[in-house]
Amino acid sequence: MEPSNGIMCPRRGFSRRAFLGGLLKGGVLALIGSTLYPIVRYLYPPMGREASVSNVVAGRVGELAANQAKIFRFGSQPALLVHTPHGDLKAFSAVCTHLNCTVQYDDHASVIWCACHNGKFDLNGQVISGPPPRPLEAFQVNIRGDDIVVSKSS
Repeated sequence: MEPSNGIMCPRRGFSRRAFLGGLLKGGVLALIGSTLYPIVRYLYPPMGREASVSNVVAGRVGELAANQAKIFRFGSQPALLVHTPHGDLKAFSAVCTHLNCTVQYDDHASVIWCACHNGKFDLNGQVISGPPPRPLEAFQVNIRGDDIVVSKSS
């Protein structure tokens, strides 16, 4: 006859109570680990390298009419090329300095506009109104043959 008071049984090696207790402890440890792992990965993301891009071809001469703009890729970020009403070509980072939304050009008001919280920037990238704390990052625009080349300011 086997004792049923939780004492080790010579035939089985350990009691049912010890087995269930170990199973429960293992489940709790697995739950804690599966909860903490994503939090730790979020707090300490892997060190990734972003491709260093110093200049890109943003478009071709004559592609944009006056008072028009287009969004293009500058490395891994969007950028904005604006053909101002006065005929100048200007380029800015298209990432709003408030909450990293993508900005767009409002040709009716001739301003760069962030739709997230109605932030507005002038054609020099300076904040006109809204919550953005800093101006947009400006890039240099050069014409090389028929290409419009945008590069980071030195």
